[in-house]
Amino acid sequence: MKRTVAIGLVALTLGLPLGGWADDGQQVAYGAGSALGTLVYAPVKASFCILGAIGSGFTYMVDSKTAGKVAQGSCGGTWVITPSAVAGKEPVRFVGTTQPRDGERKVASGIPERSGARR
Repeated sequence: MKRTVAIGLVALTLGLPLGGWADDGQQVAYGAGSALGTLVYAPVKASFCILGAIGSGFTYMVDSKTAGKVAQGSCGGTWVITPSAVAGKEPVRFVGTTQPRDGERKVASGIPERSGARR
C-alpha cells in the first residue's frame, strides 16, 4: 500500500509542472513521453557507455587517439529524451560523433594540417 501511494505521489509531482506550461494536451503528452522515454533510454545508454569505456580501455593499449574516438562514440550523443525529440523536431543520437571539431583538419599521418603550408 505504501509503495502504491509513493508511486502515485511521484507521478503527481512529475505531472504538476507539465500542466502549468501546457497550452494543450499535446505538450503534456510530449512531456510525459519524454519522461517515460528517458526512463527507458537512459539505462540502455548508460550500459552502452560502460561497455564502450571498457572497450576504449583495451583500445588505449594499442592507440590512444582511437581509444578516445571509441569513448566519444559510445558515451557521446543524446542522454535525455526531450519533448522536442518526441515531437520529431530534434534528433536522438544514440552514438556520439567522432568527427573532428570545426577548424580541425588532420591528414592521414595524424598531424594537423596548416592552411597555406607547402609539402
